[in-house]
Amino acid sequence: MQTTLAAQYQGTPEGLEAEEILRQCVHCGFCTATCPTYQLLGDELDGPRGRIYLIKQVLEGATPGPSTQMHLDRCLTCRSCETTCPSGVQYGRLLDIGRHLVDQQVSRPATQRVTRTLLQEALPRRWIFKPAMKAGQLLRPALPAALRSKVARPASAGQWPRASHARKMLLLDGCVQPSMAPNINAATARVLDALGIELVITPKAGCCGAIRYHLNDQEGGLDDMRRNIDAWWPLVQAGAEAIVMTSSGCGATVKDYGHLLRHDAVYADKAARISALTKDVSEVLYGFQDALAAKARAGTADKVAYHPPCTLQHAQKIRGKVEGLLRAVGVDVRLCTDSHLCCGSSGTYSLLQPELSGQLRDRKLAALQATGADHIVSANVGCQSHLQSGTDQPVEHWIELLDRLLR
Repeated sequence: MQTTLAAQYQGTPEGLEAEEILRQCVHCGFCTATCPTYQLLGDELDGPRGRIYLIKQVLEGATPGPSTQMHLDRCLTCRSCETTCPSGVQYGRLLDIGRHLVDQQVSRPATQRVTRTLLQEALPRRWIFKPAMKAGQLLRPALPAALRSKVARPASAGQWPRASHARKMLLLDGCVQPSMAPNINAATARVLDALGIELVITPKAGCCGAIRYHLNDQEGGLDDMRRNIDAWWPLVQAGAEAIVMTSSGCGATVKDYGHLLRHDAVYADKAARISALTKDVSEVLYGFQDALAAKARAGTADKVAYHPPCTLQHAQKIRGKVEGLLRAVGVDVRLCTDSHLCCGSSGTYSLLQPELSGQLRDRKLAALQATGADHIVSANVGCQSHLQSGTDQPVEHWIELLDRLLR
C-alpha cells in the first residue's frame, strides 16, 4: 500500500513503524472474512482493511473526527486478521499507533473520558480492585443484572504448595485475576509442584501494562512494564528458568515488552530478555505430557468445550497445546464451530462496547454448547469471566481442570 506520511510523522518512531506496516498491506480483503465486528456490522470501516485506510489517512495528514475514533474503538484487537493475512501485516501494532494519534486530535465525550479514566486507574491497582470486587460480591444479589454479570462469584484458591525445588520459575500474579479467579494461579503452582518445579511470585510485579496501554495511556502502560522488569530482574539473574503466564492476555503483552521498550536505553536489553523468558503455562507443560498422563487419575469422563483465547491463538500463535495436554490425561476436548473467532471479552472491550461484546459472547456460547460438552474451559481470565456472565454452565481455566485430575 503506497503511503506518503505527513511532515509531522516523518522520521518519528510511530511514523516509521506505521509506514513499514502499511506498505505490507496489499488490500486483498482476506482479513474481513475473519473479523468479528465486520461479520456483525457489515461495514467496511468496521473491518481491518477499512480501519487500515482510516489510519493511513490520518498518517497522511487528514484530520480525524468522532467517526474515525468510533470505528477504531469498535475493533476488539483480537488479531484474527493477522492469522488470516497472507502478507503478514502486523495490524495490532498499527491499530495502537492509529488510536494514539486519533485520541490526540479528537476529544471524547465526558462520559467516555470518565469511564476510561476509571478503568485505567482502578483495574491495574490491586489495592483498589480487590476491595471493590469484594464489595461487589457482598452486594451481588442486590446489583442490577448488567453490573451483577461483571462481578465474579467468590472462589477459593485452595492451598499453595510449600515444597522448595531446585527448578524455579516466576509467575505473574496479575491485577484482576487474583480477585476474580484466585484458583488459577494456585492450581498452576500445584501442577508444576507435582513436576518438581517451584513457582515464585514477586509481590512488586503487578499489571502487565496492557490495560493502560490499550486505553491510550501508553506512557502509563510502559511504566507498568518497567516496574515488572525491575521486580523480576534480580530473580532472572539468579537463574529463573521462565516467566509463566496463566492469562494469555498478559502473556501476549509481556512477550511484546522487547518491542514496546526497544527505544528505552535503560530497559531495552532487559525487556528483550524478559520477553524471551516469557511462556504461557501450556508451553511450559507441553513437554511433560507423559508425566502428566502418568500422574492423572484414570477413568475421567470429562467432555470439555475449549475456547482458545485470541491472545493465545492469534497474538502468541499458540495452537493445539492446551488440547494436546488435556487429551493426554484423558479429557474429551471439543472445539466449537468458528473457534478462531473472538468471544467479545477483549480486555475492557466488554465494558466499553457492551452491545457488540454481548452479541459475540452469545454467538460463542451457542457454538460451545452445541458441542455437547459438560463444561467450558479457556486460557484467559477475561474470556472465562465474560463467557460465565452469559451462562449457568461452568466456565473455568483449563489448568484448574488439570489440577483436579492430578490430585
